[in-house]
Amino acid sequence: MRTTIRRHVSAAERRLEAYEVAYLAGGPQRVLETALFALRDRGAVTVVGPRVRAVRDADGTAEHPTGRPARHPVERAVLASCPRGRSLAVVAKAVRGGPEVAEIKHGLVALGLLTRARHRLTQAGRTQLEAARNEGTLPAYVFDGPAAHGDRRLRRVVAGTAIPAGLGRSLIRMGRAADPDHEYDHGSEDGRDPDSAAGSHSSPEPGGFSCGSGGGGGGGSD
Repeated sequence: MRTTIRRHVSAAERRLEAYEVAYLAGGPQRVLETALFALRDRGAVTVVGPRVRAVRDADGTAEHPTGRPARHPVERAVLASCPRGRSLAVVAKAVRGGPEVAEIKHGLVALGLLTRARHRLTQAGRTQLEAARNEGTLPAYVFDGPAAHGDRRLRRVVAGTAIPAGLGRSLIRMGRAADPDHEYDHGSEDGRDPDSAAGSHSSPEPGGFSCGSGGGGGGGSD
């Protein structure tokens, strides 16, 4: 009988990629924001008002007229969700709750960078996040969200995809009322602490998940 031994790989043994760092910095919402900014800056999507659309060649066969394919499964998920244009809110909800973001979460838990129960940053997670910031190779919006992007109009629209403050609590209360025998976690519907949901970019601990990212209010266009 053959026995296979799996070796646990720690975070220190490999370099975290941008979307893993984004999850540590702001959870599923920051992953979404990072993908939207990256795709828009590379010309892979257009964002007009509340709608996002994947850019294709005239014959509709190529995802990117610039010849740059999506570089990450999350980016491919964004493109697949809006081939002919779709509400940004609909795309945001689909991507945040999609398997690509869930896989990032599970990987970070396995590395010991997020807790298993409520997916909070561990001490190792905070250390990795700080190291990634100090390295200075990733865009500032990976860490700070829409407030760090230079296009005020774009960052206002992207920040508007955040789950409104208090909505997580409301959804939990609704679920509890419908199923009083079910034991609910006190986090939001995507596993984050409701006190770190949209509305305030600040967090009581470094890297605390914040949907709002503090960048929504920039009026006007560049």
